[in-house]
Amino acid sequence: MVGTAVAYPRATDGVESTDAFWLVFGLVLLTVVLLQILSNWANDLGDYENGADGAERTDRMVASGQVSAAAMKRAIVALGVLAFCAGLAAVGAAFWASTQLLEAMSMVGLGVLAIGAAYRYTAGKNPYGYQGLGDLMVLIFFGWVGVGGTAFLLTSEWDGAWLLPGTWTGLMSTAVLNLNNMRDHQKDAEAGKRTVVVALGWDRSKVYHVLCFVLGWAAWWVFALVVEPGQWRGMGWIAIINAFHLSHAWRVWRCEEPAVLDSELKRVALSTAVAALFILLSQTGGVA
Repeated sequence: MVGTAVAYPRATDGVESTDAFWLVFGLVLLTVVLLQILSNWANDLGDYENGADGAERTDRMVASGQVSAAAMKRAIVALGVLAFCAGLAAVGAAFWASTQLLEAMSMVGLGVLAIGAAYRYTAGKNPYGYQGLGDLMVLIFFGWVGVGGTAFLLTSEWDGAWLLPGTWTGLMSTAVLNLNNMRDHQKDAEAGKRTVVVALGWDRSKVYHVLCFVLGWAAWWVFALVVEPGQWRGMGWIAIINAFHLSHAWRVWRCEEPAVLDSELKRVALSTAVAALFILLSQTGGVA
């Protein structure tokens, strides 16, 4: 949604381009949803295979025995194929009748990397999520690649300023992952899953969490008010969500009980999605 919002003014000059624009957006959205589900399924499988989840995790399909590891692996492969096909269709729609063959192939390659990153977070041998690299990969793929890649597909051009809204989405997503890891840090440490939270410890993880929101929102406001001043509507609504996120960060700062973070996890994930939707609607004329 954010990548589509930043691309919208450049990519919708005529009726035909507008129709193509929304087709590519729909295909990208489908690809992203499939990748997110793939990541969740791989995480379910990987944490079971690597010992982070046991039978006590009734909310996990493989660890609880509701789905066998073999069945989950087959499902992951099938979903990976679907995600690849959806991404290929998005690239095809974006570069149809274009001479930018190298750019199109590069986007396909980036999509393959995204599928691999979704799987290798906690699944397979030596998953990067167990080495403290999950946060960095989230910033890259949920942030810079997600926003910049989407905007590139929609405009066939690149703007380095897109790294700023990409930083916002990346750090908001990193905050969601950090909350999840704060909640589970004791079990993760026992299972040898060295997340950023395990490496930093409880208190410094709260500082890290606050910084995600401070730096993420700073990047957004620099982009909206300095790089593209006057081009964005609905900023009052975005400011309200910004304030909500800061109040959330304050509650996490004061929290001493990991179990309490489960409700905060849901709030910040949903509010970030709502903020992204408002950012999209502010450019497409849905809000004023």
